[in-house]
Amino acid sequence: MPKLIIIDDEPNLRYSLKKSLETDSLEVVTAATAESGIAAVREHQPDAVILDVRLPDMSGLDAFSIIHELDARVPVIIITAYSTTETAIDAMKRGAFEYLLKPVEFEKLLTTVQNAIDVSLMSRTPAQFGIDSDGDTSADQIVGRSQAMQEVYKLIGQVAPQDVNALILGESGTGKEMVARAIYQHSRRAERPFLAINCAALPENLLESELFGHERGSFTGADKRRIGKFEQVNGGTIFLDEIGDMTPATQAKVLRLLQDGSFERVGNNETIRVDVRIIAATNRNLLQMVKDGTFREDLYYRMSVFMIQLPPLRERPEDIPVLAEHFIHLLNRDMQKQIRSIAPDAMQRLKHYRWPGNVRELQSAMKHALVRNVGEVLTVSSLPDTCRDIQPAGSEKHRSELDAENIRNFIHDLLSHDQPNVYQELHSEIDRILLPEVLNHADGNQAHASELLGIARSTLRTKITDLGLTFEKRLKADSDSR
Repeated sequence: MPKLIIIDDEPNLRYSLKKSLETDSLEVVTAATAESGIAAVREHQPDAVILDVRLPDMSGLDAFSIIHELDARVPVIIITAYSTTETAIDAMKRGAFEYLLKPVEFEKLLTTVQNAIDVSLMSRTPAQFGIDSDGDTSADQIVGRSQAMQEVYKLIGQVAPQDVNALILGESGTGKEMVARAIYQHSRRAERPFLAINCAALPENLLESELFGHERGSFTGADKRRIGKFEQVNGGTIFLDEIGDMTPATQAKVLRLLQDGSFERVGNNETIRVDVRIIAATNRNLLQMVKDGTFREDLYYRMSVFMIQLPPLRERPEDIPVLAEHFIHLLNRDMQKQIRSIAPDAMQRLKHYRWPGNVRELQSAMKHALVRNVGEVLTVSSLPDTCRDIQPAGSEKHRSELDAENIRNFIHDLLSHDQPNVYQELHSEIDRILLPEVLNHADGNQAHASELLGIARSTLRTKITDLGLTFEKRLKADSDSR
């Protein structure tokens, strides 16, 4: 169970915060002095700390420094009753997670505490890869024995200790965040702070401020100075998820940070220098974005010095049984179930479904199945409709066959002209035939077409753009001809 320590000399505040924040899933420990609070940190190894600035035996800043030395990964939330917040800001520069003014708005505090615990669990919960049947449920595991996943494990092992920036590519649900955590936890900075920012989850005008900080009055609503995440995590690692959603202005500042380790807060010309390792991830086609002018080419090449491409689940079907059994093992514990196996016909449905949501969708499907299932064997009837209705392969007459001779001729033509990227050229040629047919069948509905193809809608849109296909005109022409 996650633990929160509250260090404050006001007994009424300690009592009210403990009563308000403690739940069946969060243990709260309180301390009235810096000394007893530091002792509690040593004893309980908390997931987050709320720390008052003014304490009877020691300043909050000195107490923070000691806690930070004990474990730099523990998020510390500074609270103060004084309008002058220079001490709290100084603590933020040294790595505090957040600072809040008393009287603290409860909803704001609750959100901050939950975010701090999430960050702490991300940095502390081991991200292991290559699952073994040892029954270990204390770790988050990147599961898969396929050759594609073995290559991913090798790449993680190669890049983790090198202290270089890394870019993780893959569709939604393939496990990019867990790979980022594995890189961090096997790096030289594993004992230093770790923060994760979802660039797509923040409004455009707030992302730059969140990352780099701002000065009071620098924009509407900036009522106090804010220290950005790069400054907070100095010496540690920051994970930028969905980096393709950054605005051009933020891209420029990230590029400068990568080049010389410096930046300015919004509304300030003072240069700040930090030492931060960046791990970035996206499900978007950055190369296409570079071509479209929506992502900086120089930033792309800075970030892509070392890339890890995560395969979609449909490209490693041999891992589906391993993943399904892994999720059942974990969910049995959480849901107090006793599922011991998966019926052969149910497993066939799982293996032949295309999983557009990848591993995340499979995990959700297993949870759905455990809720519905009766007995110790997971059956077809308990599966979600999407994969229950899949018919296992068998009748080839329902599948169109490609003309193998034409494909060979096309390949020979490419090779005779020493055409590079033969693999991509062949698949592009197939897409030029496949995508119009599927979209016509779906009456131009891209959501339906992406489901039929077994790919994400964003992937379909990217393919349409890359190949320069214009289906609206073709669909209209087809309907006119009919």
